[in-house]
Amino acid sequence: MQIGVIGLGRMGANIARRLMRHGHAVVGYDLDAAAAQALAQDGAQSAATIETLVAALTPPRAVWIMLPAGETTESAIGQLRELLQPGDTVIDGGNTFWRDDLRRANELNAAGIHHIDVGTSGGVLGAERGYCLMIGGKPEAVQRLAPIFAALAPGGEGPPQAQGWLHVGGHGSGHFVKMIHNGIEYALMQAYAEGFQILQETASESLPADERFSLDIAAIAELWRHGSIVSSQLLDVIAQQLTVDTALEDFSGVVADTGEGRWTVQTAIERAIPANALAAALNARFRSRRQPNFADKLISAMRRGFGGHVERKDGA
Repeated sequence: MQIGVIGLGRMGANIARRLMRHGHAVVGYDLDAAAAQALAQDGAQSAATIETLVAALTPPRAVWIMLPAGETTESAIGQLRELLQPGDTVIDGGNTFWRDDLRRANELNAAGIHHIDVGTSGGVLGAERGYCLMIGGKPEAVQRLAPIFAALAPGGEGPPQAQGWLHVGGHGSGHFVKMIHNGIEYALMQAYAEGFQILQETASESLPADERFSLDIAAIAELWRHGSIVSSQLLDVIAQQLTVDTALEDFSGVVADTGEGRWTVQTAIERAIPANALAAALNARFRSRRQPNFADKLISAMRRGFGGHVERKDGA
């Protein structure tokens, strides 16, 4: 198939490259012309503007947006609404707030344009391993683009969910499911981080001599990757990061939070659903900006390892 990709950062460029490796034709655009040129060297057609990107696509068009949630995505979708034709499709693969999807879908549908929201998980590792895709939108629009989603997903036998992609429901549901996914991710990361801090501080001189253990936490992380019930891709990242720098001296421990964690907790509050672990993990990130510790450094290390997130002093 042919698809346009707007936003060629860490995720967008990797998504485009994975699609091309599976035989799909990509037209790419980014505000940074160098990013589009780099993708062109790998076989994509580069576009100088969103207008030229749309003109290069054959109807019915599909345009995948991979931009930061908020005004940037709002602006791009607004431009596409004026440029696309009935039957075309806008795919929002970023971390958009699901209620924004409802509004944007109504606006696009009024012009005869399909809207698909795709919660995309996989980070910088997704280019090779594939992405887990949580998809919301009208069935006919999703089905037409099934080859795109199948190419991006890890693949395998069985139904789509066993391959790594799923049409979870109507407009907004894809990003809603991804929001909860990331809320859970916050809690899992916090649990790992706190556990490893306890291991790391077991050699403290404040403890009685016979209760001190000099533990190789990098080796323990590697041990738990093999046969333990707590093994996971997050633990893989932890083991890799600790092997490189056991003290995590490259990190300050100031942990940012993206919108999904806050939105998950806000949704739980609105619906009077207890979410103790998720709320505690979010609050721990706020606390890290005032009193960072080893656990916070490990969370920053995980975020860089799987998502390429750069730690910022202000936590933004």
